[in-house]
Amino acid sequence: MPYLFGGLVVLNAATLGYYLFLQQPTTTQTLKAAQEDIIQPLAFTNSAEYIPPIIGTRE
Repeated sequence: MPYLFGGLVVLNAATLGYYLFLQQPTTTQTLKAAQEDIIQPLAFTNSAEYIPPIIGTRE
């Protein structure tokens, strides 16, 4: 029984090492579509001009 458990631990470590370090990630259609959407410019509003002054200062 200890050999079976040790074998499973080694197999698990080998599988984890393969997927973390050796296998290159592949791009899917969903990822490509999301990347194309991100490239489009985003609307940005500078809200810093609407911040009220610090209490105790005169403006």
